[in-house]
Order: sequence, then C-alpha cells, then structure tokens
Amino acid sequence: MSSRTGAKVPVIDFSNQNLRPSSPEWDLLKFQVREALEEYSCFEASFDQILELRQPVLEALEQLFDLPSQTKQLCVSDKPFRAYSWPPSRLYESMSTDDAHIVENIEQCLTTTLWPQGNISFSKTLASFTQLASGLEKTILRMILESFGLEKYMDELVDSTNNHLRAMKYGRTNISEPTLGLPAHCDHTTMTLLYQLNEVQGLEILNKNGEWININPSPNSFVVMLGESFSVWLNGRLPSAYHRLMMKGNETRYSIGLFARPRGGYLVKVPKELVDDKNPMLFKPFDLEEFLKIYSPQAVQGATKSTLKAYCSV
Repeated sequence: MSSRTGAKVPVIDFSNQNLRPSSPEWDLLKFQVREALEEYSCFEASFDQILELRQPVLEALEQLFDLPSQTKQLCVSDKPFRAYSWPPSRLYESMSTDDAHIVENIEQCLTTTLWPQGNISFSKTLASFTQLASGLEKTILRMILESFGLEKYMDELVDSTNNHLRAMKYGRTNISEPTLGLPAHCDHTTMTLLYQLNEVQGLEILNKNGEWININPSPNSFVVMLGESFSVWLNGRLPSAYHRLMMKGNETRYSIGLFARPRGGYLVKVPKELVDDKNPMLFKPFDLEEFLKIYSPQAVQGATKSTLKAYCSV
C-alpha cells in the first residue's frame, strides 16, 4: 500500500448557522455527504464556529499532557478505551471520557483526579468543544438517514449515542522518515469527528484503490469519518474509514476527537428497510460494549481492518 499526497478528500461547508432541513442548501449538502462517504468513507467539514475554541482547546491539551506521568496514570477505568492510555512506544498518549458534553462528567472522570485543587476552565473548555462537535455530528447523521429514507430512526440513534471525547498527543520522532504513530484501523464508532489543533500533519485514509491519502485539514475544519458501528447498522451500504497516523520530525502533534458511538446496552441492528431479496442481512445485532470487552486485549497489537464486522457477520 503506497502513500499518495496529491489526492484530497471532499470538503463540505457546514458554516451556515441558518442551515435547515428541506432547504435547497440542506439538500445539496446531503447529496455531497452521501457521495463523499460512498467514495471515501470520510470528508472534511468546514465549520467556522470551531475557530474560537481552537486556541483554548490546544492550551487545555498542552496543560493536560504536560502533567507528570504518575499523575496522568491516576486516571483509570474498568471500561476499555477510557481514561489514560500510553502505548509502550510513547509516541502516542490519549485521555478520554464519556458523555463529555456535560461539564460535571469531565469534572468527575478527569479533572478532580488530575487537579484536586480544581480546574473548572479545563472542564468547561472540553465540554464546549464536545457540544459544538456533537451538534455538527447530529446534522450529518440526519443527512445520512434522510438520504436512505430512514430519518424516523434519528431520535433512537441520538438517544443511544455516547459522546465519547478523546484528547490525543503524538510525540516527536526526531527522524525525517515517516514513522507509524497509530496503526491502521477502523473506529468502532457511529461517527468520528477529529479536529487537528496545530499544524503537524500525519492522518492518512486508505482509498478504494489501496492508496493512502494524506489528510491536511484547514484550521476551521473537522475530519468526519464513518465508523464501523454505523456501517454495520446500514447493512454495509456505506464503508467505514480505514485510517492511520504517520509521524516524522521534531514537532508534537495535538488533536481532539468526538467519538460518537452506541451506548452499552443498546443493541445495534440493521433496520428492516435495508433488507430485501437483493440485499440480505449481512450482520447480526450486537452490543458495542460487549464487543469491546473481547476486542480490548488486542488493541495494543493493532487492530485488523474489519474487527467489528467479523465479530457480527451473519
């Protein structure tokens, strides 16, 4: 698999704050979203509203990851892919928490452990980011559902979604050749919205031709990727994004992401409208949290391309 820097994923502009369902602009964007996901499983979403949070969120992440290792390691969880993670390579660190659109959740799960004396500005900044990203995610989700005539499932999917926030730091490699910062994988989410906080690139998406495309988002853009859970829910009608992170040089990379994914206890199952004689059911219903209990031990060795789909295939 080779890297290709010339190709670009589509850029779709969501900055219009008066965007409304059934309007001509909404219908145009809905078509562009469906087309981009069919071809690339991802796209770049321009969203000017994020710019005012760019510097506060970057400062919050710098403050977070500059804490002593022993302090960060106090953030633990009995659930997979939560709290503090630091693979042996040390090129990658992450800190995460659930339902991060609520300030109190960030306080309880992260802030009071890391800063016993308190740090309310940190919690409010991350909650504000999550609220903004979650609003965009809901807009895109509705467009996808409408494009399949499945908008009646909107409330069900929103109510069953966990707004999982993950802050990420990729360290310096001090070498000029690209080094694997995070192995190639598909997220197990419904949808992932990534936001790059500084100018250090590295995200790559695998296209249909087996070529890696460098993703270089603008400061006002999210990278939106379809996750495996939603690809399964859609009975494979849209592909999930296979991606990796390549690092080089002596600069640290900071990014933050909303990983919108099904809550534990919610059974993800293909809608009956997507199953007929020409389109048989490809996947059995599954509970994502139950799957993650099985998958989690494999995480340190790198994910396979279709772990979740293999788990629930008929």
